[in-house]
Amino acid sequence: MRRVRMTHGVMGAVLFGVMATGCSGSGDARSAETTTASPPASASASAATQSSGGGQGPWRAWTKDLSGSEGVQVCGATAHQVVCATGADGFVGRSRTDGGITWTVPTTTSGKNLGLVVDKAAERAVTSGGRTLRAANLRTGKAAWSHPLPVDRVYTQFVTAEGIVYALDAWSSFDREPSVALGAYRESDGKTLWHRTVDAKRSESPAAFGGRVYTTDSSKVTARDARTGDALATTTSGTKCPHLIAGGGYLVCSGSAYTAEDTFPPLRRLDPGDLRPLATAKATDEKPERALISADGVLMLFEVSPEDSSVGDWNAYDLNHPKKLWSYSTTTDQAGLVGGRFLTFTPRNDRAVRGHMISIDLHAGPHAKGAAAPRMSPAYPETVGSAYPAFVLPGGDPDYVVIETMVHHILRSLPLP
Repeated sequence: MRRVRMTHGVMGAVLFGVMATGCSGSGDARSAETTTASPPASASASAATQSSGGGQGPWRAWTKDLSGSEGVQVCGATAHQVVCATGADGFVGRSRTDGGITWTVPTTTSGKNLGLVVDKAAERAVTSGGRTLRAANLRTGKAAWSHPLPVDRVYTQFVTAEGIVYALDAWSSFDREPSVALGAYRESDGKTLWHRTVDAKRSESPAAFGGRVYTTDSSKVTARDARTGDALATTTSGTKCPHLIAGGGYLVCSGSAYTAEDTFPPLRRLDPGDLRPLATAKATDEKPERALISADGVLMLFEVSPEDSSVGDWNAYDLNHPKKLWSYSTTTDQAGLVGGRFLTFTPRNDRAVRGHMISIDLHAGPHAKGAAAPRMSPAYPETVGSAYPAFVLPGGDPDYVVIETMVHHILRSLPLP
């Protein structure tokens, strides 16, 4: 499952479909050829490829300023290229060799971009500009399809899994009675597979894996068949789930980063089949901000004080043998999982180590010795805390990582520590 990288303040991902009561769907997606609001993507891609200085070759170190149309924290990567969302629903592809632009798909509308998913397996990048869900072909650098909603509906979250895009949509006005729908769209051509009204929070991303898609309305989780949208299971009474965490075939409920409360429900691992609660390690009483789950069942959870989110702890929990493994204090929720290791930035409030990337063995932790010992990169201008760096991780088993900075908006490709 690949979750959308949402812009600041709109985190998560979503996607589904049969028709919601009271809103008419748009049917199958519009083909790229019928989109007339922008120049032909093929011409733009050709021109960009010629001006990029060449897009072939291995990953190398490079630095590139981002254009004004490329949004903040809406970039992703495969083993072959970097892709960023532009405008409301456009795309730009960049070379792994020098960071130069290799293709573009111009935006078709105005408004705020809601995020980006880059799916190597499906050879698609998917983004949303509010009313429009749109995909680009990563192999050809052309628009693949566009899926508009009626004027009074907007996409709120989306995620991709196993060749399907699952997207939540809701009324554009918060004054209306809540009506959230989940749509499932074939990732190759945008064909609507199903679309239906669901019990779900519009701000909480669905999760999808193993032929199922999961949504939460905080009081219960619902599992649906990915092919039909039919409900298959719900959680038992008393299982609170403000936020769903998924990864590696695991499903976990946690508190939400967007609550105004200062107490949070306990972590609770769920059986993906029947959603029964499973034994789970006890987390801290702090506020959960961000989470990642490895393929072998290590949950990395960034937890902060509700009163002060400027510093927190990345806590490692073993989901298979419920226990806390280790903790690492830092000042950022930016992190990734690469090659069985946890990657983040050193704390900006520690002069001895600030300004570095640090790679930590998932099971051995930050105090390990020998081959499992932490690895630290040199200090770079782009990895200091004041640059507000974020990771853009290539797929596969990369030797490089791309850093996106919020200050002086740039991308820099650097060797992994």
